[in-house]
Amino acid sequence: MHFKQWSAAVLTLPLFPLYAAEDINELSPVVVTASRIAETTDETLASVTVITREDIEKRQANSVQQLLQGVPGLTLTNNGGLGKATSVFLRGTESDHVLVLIDGVKVGSATLGTTAFQDIPVEQIERVEIVRGPRSSLYGSEAIGGVIQIFTRRGGGELKPFVSLGGGSYDTYKGSAGISGGGDNSWFNLSISGIDTEGFNACNGSPTGGGCFTFEPDKDGYRNLSGSLRAGYRFANGAEAELNWLRSDSDNKFDGSFVNESETIQQVLGGKVRYAPSESWDITLQAGISEDKSDNFKDGDFQSRFDTERVSASWQNDIFLNDSQFIVAGLDYQDDRVDGTVDYEESSRHNIGGYVQYQGQFNANELQFSLRYDDNEQFGGNTTGSAAWGYQINDPLRFWLSYGTAFKAPTFNELYFPDFGNPDLDPEQSQSIEASLNGSYGWGRWSLNLYYTQIDDLIAFSAATRAPENVDEARITGLEAIYGHQLMGWNFQGALTLLDPENRSKGVNRGNQLPRRAESTFRLDVDRSFDRYSLGATLYAQGSSYDDLANTRRLGGYATFDLRGSYQFAKDWQLEALWANVFDKQYETAAYFNQPGTNVMVTLRYQP
Repeated sequence: MHFKQWSAAVLTLPLFPLYAAEDINELSPVVVTASRIAETTDETLASVTVITREDIEKRQANSVQQLLQGVPGLTLTNNGGLGKATSVFLRGTESDHVLVLIDGVKVGSATLGTTAFQDIPVEQIERVEIVRGPRSSLYGSEAIGGVIQIFTRRGGGELKPFVSLGGGSYDTYKGSAGISGGGDNSWFNLSISGIDTEGFNACNGSPTGGGCFTFEPDKDGYRNLSGSLRAGYRFANGAEAELNWLRSDSDNKFDGSFVNESETIQQVLGGKVRYAPSESWDITLQAGISEDKSDNFKDGDFQSRFDTERVSASWQNDIFLNDSQFIVAGLDYQDDRVDGTVDYEESSRHNIGGYVQYQGQFNANELQFSLRYDDNEQFGGNTTGSAAWGYQINDPLRFWLSYGTAFKAPTFNELYFPDFGNPDLDPEQSQSIEASLNGSYGWGRWSLNLYYTQIDDLIAFSAATRAPENVDEARITGLEAIYGHQLMGWNFQGALTLLDPENRSKGVNRGNQLPRRAESTFRLDVDRSFDRYSLGATLYAQGSSYDDLANTRRLGGYATFDLRGSYQFAKDWQLEALWANVFDKQYETAAYFNQPGTNVMVTLRYQP
């Protein structure tokens, strides 16, 4: 491994195409999220999936939900279609056990503890890195299930405009436009995008119980307007400076007994400077602020406002001992703030974290160790660590084994929400072990990942105290099988996940399946490119799950089939068509909430 070279190469990522790690026919992409330093997916001692801009356009995804569906170890729930609340469960952990970064800046709601994936505009995304498994020893709180980092479009090279227009079922219309360039030593991308849909009836609930606890048989529309800017410059001495900004404004209508419309703002502003005092030492300084704001209404009347803000800063040092060994050490600072119509007992808290990581290669062996300490203003100190060992059995066959601990800090709602919060809560804790075997042969590239996670001190509502308490436990065992191959010009990529998410809490629910976690998921993509057109199909299948802790409300398994195609009818012009849920399968990922039936989207795209 040549860490210094990869660290420099990651800066030119937009200049050459990247491909998902499961594609047998392409080079492994470079990732930075798994170890906070640039390395390829074949080198990292973690389970990683990379989704590139090329993948986004090939799959014709209209939302982050569509983009993430079928990623190994990941399941989603959605409350009624485009723009509706979407939760991500990574390796069977809770929906707030996933750390989400946008261009290196931590995002999400400090009150809820989750990220509004439904409001992140897919047209602004350059690539997504999904790292599965605990990463608290590098990133701190929330990374029990893993880390999802989203990178906005970067630009670089020649000056190029791009435009897309589309329309389809449910009176859905979308558009995007932008310009990118910068030459050899600078880069920029400025773009805007929007999507508007009338939608469908989001919920089949009733006032007496279930889902949204109301009966509102109307169309629940969604509108989103977003913009992004990313720009940077590389100086003659090799130092670099970059600025990134992303803003998403949404108006979402849904079914609800207390509120049925929300106007939301998701915004991220960040900047970083990178400098190398010597050939063996790189310094990166980064700072950012993310905002999650919502005004909530009931039949047009204002009801509440929740505004959360996360200010963060980091100082990272990459020290290269030689071509096969490096140390990463640094400090992170975070300050969470809440405001709005709810009067919280505490409205801010800060966290300071320090970490160190060693990684090295010795012949066929690879070693990685990391340790982190977080000092939180509310709950005090927390120490996490990880260790991994990899072994190159032969040229195409590789094995690695890892162990890691992680934690999740309580949210402001759990701590301070009036007449509900408990300020004495402790962080949720986890321990995970994983073994992976992967290879690349003439008949395909494959990997098998087996993992076990134990989570203690899970926060749940206690009927005895009528407040949140650290009372729950969970044990999760999982297997991920990934395979990619090319046959007669067709690319095949498949992923199977088998999961046993067991509730180990004391009481009547002990031994039950954790809610909204399917025990099996499968995705198969088949694609082929011809001279001027391409064809593709996706089969996605998900096993049954339960909507509640008592396992009384069953969510049936389902399978959907999508078809897609594109035709380049002129230079730089392309017509795309997606026919989703071809067989009109009716299913739920959350009880009482509807999902789209068969639907079509046609897109015209200009992209030099």
